[in-house]
Order: sequence, then structure tokens, then C-alpha cells
Amino acid sequence: MSKGDRAEPNDCPDTAAPSVQSSVPPVYFEEMFAGNPDPWQFETSPYEHEKYDTSIGALAGRPYRRAFEVGCANGVLTERLALICDTLLSIDVSSSALASARTRNSQTAHVKFQEMVFPGQTPNGSFDLIVLSEVVYYWSSGDIATAAAWISQRLEPGGDLLLVHWIGETDYPQTGDGAVEQLRQGLPTMKIIRADRYEKYRLDLWRA
Repeated sequence: MSKGDRAEPNDCPDTAAPSVQSSVPPVYFEEMFAGNPDPWQFETSPYEHEKYDTSIGALAGRPYRRAFEVGCANGVLTERLALICDTLLSIDVSSSALASARTRNSQTAHVKFQEMVFPGQTPNGSFDLIVLSEVVYYWSSGDIATAAAWISQRLEPGGDLLLVHWIGETDYPQTGDGAVEQLRQGLPTMKIIRADRYEKYRLDLWRA
């Protein structure tokens, strides 16, 4: 896969290429994070830092009561989201990634972490912010439809859905553009607040 300035994992164990017929399995991510605590250089990459600045800026300083982040990895974006949320539930499929995320965010008691394979597993309650940053293209079309159905029920009226995805070629089940468009098909009534396209990624902000 090509990710331009988004660094490829270093010193990662060999993993089988994801099947386009199914979502990328949790073991793919666990092997990456077990071999390297920052496989995509979230902590050091100028590309990632600029993308995180843009992501937080897109939310325009709006305070959120209860937020949900899917695919928190080692918690770098989580750290920034915590500043604008009263409570934040961040999940990942990798226990190794979550260990790093918990350490990074150990001083923020209002942030909770949980190992969860979304959308097959989902949290209780509703949210006024859901963040899907660099995750939807890892899902099969069936899982995207499942996620859309859950979001339609659990994102509160007036709540925001933030999507940020690399738009280069991938060998994942979806491209960034394809993933977002499929999710949109399942959430046709959401209001489009932002649909921004940058050189290497797209940012979409939808409101329930």
C-alpha cells in the first residue's frame, strides 16, 4: 500500500495481506503494535501532526459531553480529543496499542479505554461526538453498513461524526473515498458540515 508521508510500519512481523471480502482482523494490528509501539509514527510524523491539528480545528472548539473514538491506536489523537470532551471512550482492537494509549493519557481521568472490535462489538449509551479517523477503510462493506446502522441510533441529534481518511491507494478492503461514500449511503439524512479534501487525505464532518 502507498501512504505517501504516512510512514510504513518499521520492523513489523510479516502479516498476511487483508482480504477485500472481510474486515482486517484484529491480529493484523496487534502484531504491528506488539513489534513497534508507534508503527505509523503517530508521535513524530509531521503529516500525522498536521492532520490532527486539522481534525481538532474542524470541530471549531465546540465542547462535547460524551465522545466515542474508534481505533485510538497509541492514543496520540486521543490526547487532543480529551481537551474538548467531558467524557471520552476510546477503543482499539490491539491490547498493545491500548497499553500505550493508557500510559500516554494516564493523567486524564475522564478518558476511558476498552478493547473492542467495532462494529461487531459496541458500547452502551449515546454520544454527541463519534470519531472515525483512519479506520473505515479497514472494514468490509457489511461492517460499514452495520456501523452506519449503529451510528444512526446512537449519535444524538445535533451530534457530530468526524471522518478522516488517507485517499491514496490501499490494499485494504476499501479506499478512503470508497469507505466514506459507503458510510454515507447508510447515513443519507445526516447534514454535511464539512467535506474538505487535502493533498493526501479527506476530512468529513457530518451532523445528526
